[in-house]
Amino acid sequence: MYDDNPLSLQEYCVNYISENIDAICEVQTNLDDSTSRYVFKAQDTFCPSKVSEQLLETLDQRGFLTDDLLTLFTSNVTRLEHVHIHNSPSITTKGLRVLRSHKITELEATGLMKITVNNLIGCLGDWSLRHLRLLNVANSIFTSSGKICVVVALSKLQNLLTLNVSNTEFNSHGLEIVTEDLQLLENLDISNTKVEDITPLRRCKDRLKSLAMYNLRKISNNDVVSVLCELNHLRYLDVSEDKDHQALDMQDPLKYRVSDLLRQTKCLPHISSLDISGKEGIYMDRLRAFLLSHPKMTFLGLVQTDVCFNEMFTRESSEFYNPNLVVTGSAKESQILEALRRYPLRPLYIQKSLYYLYSYTQRYSEPRTDVIKLILPGMRKHPRVLAIQMAATACLYNLSKGNLGQKIHPRWLGEIVDLTLTAMENYPTHQQLQKNTLLTLCSDRILQDVSFDKYRCAKLVMESLVAFDDPSMNRMSVAICSILAAKISTAETSCLGAKPSFMERLLNIVQSKMDEPEVDIMMKFTLSALWNLTDESPSTCAVFLDMKGLDLFLKVLKKFQGQSAVETKVLGLVNNIAEVAHLRQDLMVEDFLNVLRLLLHSRHIDVSYFAAGIVAHLASDGPSAWIVTSVPREVMLKELGDVVSHWQQPDGEMVAYRSFHPFFPLLTCIQSFEVQLWAVWAIHHVCSKNPKRYCPMLLEEGGTSLLEKLLCHPKTSGTVATIAQAILLIVNEHMPVG
Repeated sequence: MYDDNPLSLQEYCVNYISENIDAICEVQTNLDDSTSRYVFKAQDTFCPSKVSEQLLETLDQRGFLTDDLLTLFTSNVTRLEHVHIHNSPSITTKGLRVLRSHKITELEATGLMKITVNNLIGCLGDWSLRHLRLLNVANSIFTSSGKICVVVALSKLQNLLTLNVSNTEFNSHGLEIVTEDLQLLENLDISNTKVEDITPLRRCKDRLKSLAMYNLRKISNNDVVSVLCELNHLRYLDVSEDKDHQALDMQDPLKYRVSDLLRQTKCLPHISSLDISGKEGIYMDRLRAFLLSHPKMTFLGLVQTDVCFNEMFTRESSEFYNPNLVVTGSAKESQILEALRRYPLRPLYIQKSLYYLYSYTQRYSEPRTDVIKLILPGMRKHPRVLAIQMAATACLYNLSKGNLGQKIHPRWLGEIVDLTLTAMENYPTHQQLQKNTLLTLCSDRILQDVSFDKYRCAKLVMESLVAFDDPSMNRMSVAICSILAAKISTAETSCLGAKPSFMERLLNIVQSKMDEPEVDIMMKFTLSALWNLTDESPSTCAVFLDMKGLDLFLKVLKKFQGQSAVETKVLGLVNNIAEVAHLRQDLMVEDFLNVLRLLLHSRHIDVSYFAAGIVAHLASDGPSAWIVTSVPREVMLKELGDVVSHWQQPDGEMVAYRSFHPFFPLLTCIQSFEVQLWAVWAIHHVCSKNPKRYCPMLLEEGGTSLLEKLLCHPKTSGTVATIAQAILLIVNEHMPVG
């Protein structure tokens, strides 16, 4: 059983809509003003608020949301009350004007880079301005074209309860304005802003319940602690910092000390959550006294502090241990996981937490989807922070490898792969990171059962193979590519295989194995990758020939004579070349045909099968194209017919085909029944072994019509006709008419 619950039906539907928006919607142009907008093709479509909001959020999360797509969300077909936009930095007022027609009570629009907060508020209708309860504009901009931080529009939100302006240019002047004008404000986040003076908060002392001032480094007045102590209704207080910035701060004699706050045991009577992560000068006796005097405390942030290791927070048998107090830190697993849960936007905290988590992930014996879910957000939020990507990819490998991966829902394995590939893209030259990603991807469970962009993965893995000459990495790379090359489209295999650097690297690996006495797994994987990359890809076959691949493969056949695993893969690739009419002359080489003739009579049917396929394709061009006189065409054809006639059907499938198109020219080769014989035998083989896949394919591609014509032709041999009739019977049995 998978350690997870499936998506809800609504989630599946919304995901489908977001991925197929152009199929479900159309663009209409207004002839009066030439403006265009998206509309649902089904004219009676209406999405209730929950569905509308989830669709908007899904489009945003996947990076699909644009000004144009926002036009879909008009009030006559959607309802928006809670708007969350966090991953669409390029949208502007052009798209956001659609919000004016909605009654919005909660607006989160973070990371907007092309619109100021004032302009964002200008996109709201009068009802929303009067009733908005929550506004989150973290990581957005207040600065106008005149380079002045303008916050005056915030004053319009008279009923605002929650305001988040973290990581913006918001300053002390802005704080004066909002504390004066927003009379109902209860929750405020001014983390990492330019606020230098928090004394305006005194105006909110009788109503402020939550205050976050993480990394508020410019505060240097002596009133900080006294102001905080006046906030009698405060439940949540965050004064944490990134410890890396502490060295210079501690030299500032005017910098307030958290120990001074902890000394005030009688202030903040209702406090239940206090975050002092990263702070220096935390004395355990003062912290203990503060906690004992505040029995309502349920959370304490201690990331990047030494006090998190105190037995009061780590040992349940300790006299002062409080089971109801949740702590973040690095002293034990629960502290680390809580840190990942609470701080996905803080890169330094995520980095440190993942570093400490790694040792725990090495010891898990049961699947921990809960831990995976905590790692992914931080990894997604900080794709360009190398330390996070290094630690995250290492942890995710431990969490998804072997038997653990078998029990994890494919949904989460898919998210692991997507973020792993992003890490590969962002750090193509970092060897250890690339190795981490390959370790995760080199999993049968992931490669066979999980849905992800397989072409993107194969391309990145091939680029890694070219970039590094590390035996273990190379082994994983070719293993991954050998599997994925069979799972991507022919157009995609052509893009990969036809790239000279990729082909050169794979051929060099084969060449390097020529001096070894035995065929190892690396050689087998590389041959499989080349075989799959050339499948129905003329451009890849051409690159292979241009790079003297046939000469190398001829040496391989001679070196490893009788080793059917090698011979099958080599002949399988050459068979792909033989399917390309304009490349067949490159195979008309005396040395190769002599070896091919021997392999035609191999006791291994799979080797004989592919050798016969090559002979059939070469002979199908007629006598004039057969230019190797030392190996006569008539002799090869006779031997081809004799060999195929004596084959016994193997128990399982020998080969997988993308289509039957390469066989069709062979079926019409009336002058050489041996060519037809191999073709019908091959088609019968796959249709009888896997009718569910191949019968529909044969019917759709017109193969059954060709077989029927073959049966009607007076010159068709009896043996060929018998097999052709057997194929049609299988198709009729598995594809009933009507």
